[in-house]
Amino acid sequence: MARKKQADPMTERFQHLTSVLSSDRFLHKQGLGNEVPFFICPFDPIDAVAMDRTRQALIKSLSQQGVEILDISLYDLSIELLQARGIWNQLLEMEQTVSKDELKELLQGVLDPEAHIVPAIAQKMEDATFDVLFLSGIGEVFPYIRSHNVLNNLQSTAKEQPTVLFFPGAYEQSAELGASLNLFKLLEDDKYYRAFNIYDYEI
Repeated sequence: MARKKQADPMTERFQHLTSVLSSDRFLHKQGLGNEVPFFICPFDPIDAVAMDRTRQALIKSLSQQGVEILDISLYDLSIELLQARGIWNQLLEMEQTVSKDELKELLQGVLDPEAHIVPAIAQKMEDATFDVLFLSGIGEVFPYIRSHNVLNNLQSTAKEQPTVLFFPGAYEQSAELGASLNLFKLLEDDKYYRAFNIYDYEI
């Protein structure tokens, strides 16, 4: 007797995400208890390439269903901001001569979420017509940009449409410890509780 073929986890994720993100309940922010419409889409860091393909496929599939996505990579946005300020080439040269801590401190200053990243996201939101905001590139901008800092500063800006943060790690929630974004499944210090796990959202 032939064994039943196991379903591909990434295919199952794609199907779940497509169903949720295209639903009226999700798009109209129902069932959130007046919380900000922030959703974490956690994935194993080892699946980063596959998850990136899944995200791109989601954007295409949802667009065909009339759901428009504003897709922002924090990594690409960071480069865009550094180039716009005329310091990208300077940073590339400095990288060879300064310590990692010095470079990190410099990047944290010029890419501060409150002063630079969130205003840039807000501008892109204002310039686009969309139903859902996707944020990715979280792992690529660590450690100079932390996801919980971006979310904290984005709360007052991104409250009209749902935001989905694609997170390489785990979003752990418990009554005793609260909620934390566990980046790469190694770092547990990013406390953030005002978001929902997209895989727990029911339609």
